[in-house]
Amino acid sequence: MKIQKQSSRLVTPSYETKSYSYLSTSTTTVPLSPFDRAAGNAHMAIIYAYKAPTPPNSALEIGLRLVLADYREWAGRLTDDRRAIVLNDKGVRFVEATASCTLEEATPFKSTRQLWALHPSMKGIEELMQVQLTRFTCGSLVIGYTTNHLVADGEATGRFLAAWGQATRGLSDYPVAIHDRVMLKPRDPLSIEFDHSGNEYMGKTLVKDVPWEKMVSDVRLHKAHFSPDFLAKLKARVSVRCLPGRGYSTFECLVAHLWRKVTRARGVPATETSQLRIPVNVRGRLVPPIPHEYFGNMVLWAFPRVTVRDLLGEPLNHVAEWVRAAIAQVNDRYVRSFVDFDTCVEIEGLWNELVPTAEVDSTVFCPNMEVNSWLRLPFQDVDFGSGGPDLFMPSCFPLEGVMVIVPSAHEKGGIEVYLSLFEANKAAFQRICQSID
Repeated sequence: MKIQKQSSRLVTPSYETKSYSYLSTSTTTVPLSPFDRAAGNAHMAIIYAYKAPTPPNSALEIGLRLVLADYREWAGRLTDDRRAIVLNDKGVRFVEATASCTLEEATPFKSTRQLWALHPSMKGIEELMQVQLTRFTCGSLVIGYTTNHLVADGEATGRFLAAWGQATRGLSDYPVAIHDRVMLKPRDPLSIEFDHSGNEYMGKTLVKDVPWEKMVSDVRLHKAHFSPDFLAKLKARVSVRCLPGRGYSTFECLVAHLWRKVTRARGVPATETSQLRIPVNVRGRLVPPIPHEYFGNMVLWAFPRVTVRDLLGEPLNHVAEWVRAAIAQVNDRYVRSFVDFDTCVEIEGLWNELVPTAEVDSTVFCPNMEVNSWLRLPFQDVDFGSGGPDLFMPSCFPLEGVMVIVPSAHEKGGIEVYLSLFEANKAAFQRICQSID
């Protein structure tokens, strides 16, 4: 598969059909929230594939211009200190490209560096969002986009993309986003009840474990498929002793299963401690809850920790319970403590001493893992006129120990897991990942 990039330009918001905008069209600066800053200054890349017939690039561009009028943040730029977004309408990078083959000939996409050709480069860019439209010889379309995580989390980004699809289809009644990044205010007096300097932030003393260039050659991104039948059996096994209505979720069961399998494949010593880092959407966990239309980041992290001896030796339902309990701790009390912590660091001027754990300059997580679930995100609702995507997946990410869980595009109730492991551990994981302990 050869990709030829035909054009690259900046696409700016269009206000032609707007009687007003949520913010003035003059330059405005929007300070980032505590949740935005904790998300880290990192770009995410995702690939969508749509089979022919698909709308022309011109329709997609018009739709993007229209929806950017309601989501000006994506067309803006970060301030020099990366503490705010300047709504200056400089634009989103818009790339048009062609492929040398049909989509059928190119798929299934292998999770390798070749995927990087399907979206714009994420190195040294100032744009907060980039889009690449790649046309295949059969008329099918792949949309690869990159977004800066400081701007929005997965739910907010998914809602934006769904709105883009609706605007492309000529619909103007898509849900209006809520752009209030100071919705959650610190308490008076401040009350820091939890160790946020060890969870959301760390001291600036961390270094790369392995050079990035070496990771590209040593790490392999493995795709594992779990059928509805396998997931049903796994849930039944893990929840066998639970009271009615108290069984473990598919996510809790699968994460417990994979945490154990990856640890075995890595050969981690029993005396070590392993930790998961699980993003938790806190919109519905606050009292009162934050509306799902909130645009920005509203995510903190759960950190289940356990010794490898217990992880591999205790029954699987115990592992699922550790996952559940850690997620449950990210509640209203914890979230408000985090906001107070952020305010305290601001007052004491300590930001130069801390770095978000989401931005830690490390490429190897072993014996730990990062688990990202897209099971409830609205990515599959992105319809530009020919239905939902035939495929969506993360781009290649050579970071050992990162897992992305997505719903299967071709099997209702199935799940795809994209997992990065060292080449030396990949075969062992493949042998055992489909066996239930």
